[in-house]
Amino acid sequence: MVCPTAEEAGKVLSQLKIIIRAAYSNPPIHGAHIVRTILSDAELEKQWYSECKGMADRIIEMRQLLVDNLAAAGSTKDWSHITSQIGMFAYSGMSKEQVESLRYDHAIYMTGDGRISMAGVTSANVARLAECMVAVTE
Repeated sequence: MVCPTAEEAGKVLSQLKIIIRAAYSNPPIHGAHIVRTILSDAELEKQWYSECKGMADRIIEMRQLLVDNLAAAGSTKDWSHITSQIGMFAYSGMSKEQVESLRYDHAIYMTGDGRISMAGVTSANVARLAECMVAVTE
């Protein structure tokens, strides 16, 4: 919205917040319908659990591959915290400066606190990731 004054912009914003609240407070129902469809069918449910297990196993494998590749790249640090964590993200323990070096010097992106998206780590890129992590941490 373009308003003639800051006061008018404030009034418009307050009304927009009231209108948009319903969208935030009431998410669409189609996701719930999809889940109900899957969990109501024995075959689909079995497939869903199998696929979830496959994704979780792949992330566990990538965690181990990253730690193995860090050692192979010559790291002397203990990276075992990467394999002891669970979930789609791993906290690397790298500093903001190290993360910025990865970003600007090596085109590797992660959050400023060193959190790595393990879903983005693959067998094709894990060696390069490890080499670059060693370059900025050793």
